Amino acid sequence: MTRVLLLGGGYVTLHAYATLLRRIGRRVRSGEVEIVVISADRAHRFHGFTGELIAGMVDSDRLATPLTEAMPDARIILGRAVDIDPLRREVVYRRDGDETDATLGYDHLVVGTGAKEPTAHVPGLREHGHTLRGPDEIGELAEQLAARPGSPVVVAGGGVAGAELAAAIADRGHPVTLVHSGARLLGEWADQPRLVARTEAELARLGVRVLAGTRLARVAASAAMLSDGTSIPAGTVVAATGQRPVRIPGLGRWRDEHGRLRTRRTLAVAPGVWAAGDGARVTHPVTGVSVPANALWAIKGGDHIGRSVARELGGRRARRFGYRGLGRAASFGFGHGIAELYGIPLTGAVAWLMRLAFFLRFMPSRRRAAAVVADLTRYAVRPRRQRVGRAAAGAPALLPTGS
Repeated sequence: MTRVLLLGGGYVTLHAYATLLRRIGRRVRSGEVEIVVISADRAHRFHGFTGELIAGMVDSDRLATPLTEAMPDARIILGRAVDIDPLRREVVYRRDGDETDATLGYDHLVVGTGAKEPTAHVPGLREHGHTLRGPDEIGELAEQLAARPGSPVVVAGGGVAGAELAAAIADRGHPVTLVHSGARLLGEWADQPRLVARTEAELARLGVRVLAGTRLARVAASAAMLSDGTSIPAGTVVAATGQRPVRIPGLGRWRDEHGRLRTRRTLAVAPGVWAAGDGARVTHPVTGVSVPANALWAIKGGDHIGRSVARELGGRRARRFGYRGLGRAASFGFGHGIAELYGIPLTGAVAWLMRLAFFLRFMPSRRRAAAVVADLTRYAVRPRRQRVGRAAAGAPALLPTGS
């Protein structure tokens, strides 16, 4: 039996699996090829509609698809890989709730373990704060916000993830302070100043207070301390301060200075080892620079790896990764968004609808996509007084440190 081993339950794994089934599904179902998934989470978490979930627009079960449902022809192992031996082509893993290590051989290994927000550099963040990339951490955050209506919230990180999250929480009726170490928001969108300005205006509309030029220094049970000495009361603190690749021992010689796995033009890392997503350094096929760490590039990377593995199992050579990018988008409440499509900036309802259509296209099942549409439709027609209240609008969009 030939074994393809997929690590992680995110976009890379899901789309590598789907492409493998399209290409060699008969060999998988006959038992000639086995697909095994090792994941610490029993569900695939679709992060595209995180803001809509936090704001109460969609139900949480729409965005969590059990791995057994998403990948029915794979053998699912709930646990974590703890070591990789690329020479012996073996992975050492530990099942959830088990202290004993087990070893599994592979013919092809796909590393899609992604990245997580760093927590060790901020005292108290791990104990009192929230991050969004662990199993069901988004659901836990939504539950806490529902249990503490109107309580103050601090969001750390002024990138797209932090701005979207701050908007969604404010849309739910919480006073929100967004702490950002840079001078302006959305540093990764600096090439689109019009969209950055629109983001600041949208946050002002929702009453989000933005503190620029400062960072989260310490988190306590009911407060957030900033690098300038300011203390802010906070019932909830959320970190969206960047990502650090999940490192599994054994592949150290193939990692770059940021801990990402260096991939070749085919997305191969080493013989029989492939990687994509947030934990990999994938170079753009035209510019040669590293591609962004977002869902679309992870999806396209997983799809390409599935094609490459299927080709090699058929005795053919893997092709180069050729995806060149499409665009990017962000949402700041129902009908409010920004987007860039092939370099063209879009704002308002057009941007929001484009983002909606894109994410619906890549959801794990048509049934769950239809349920998201139904939830959003109900939210749109619900009388305003029955929706979750918004924070008072009109707060300044950008404040200097210490304001």
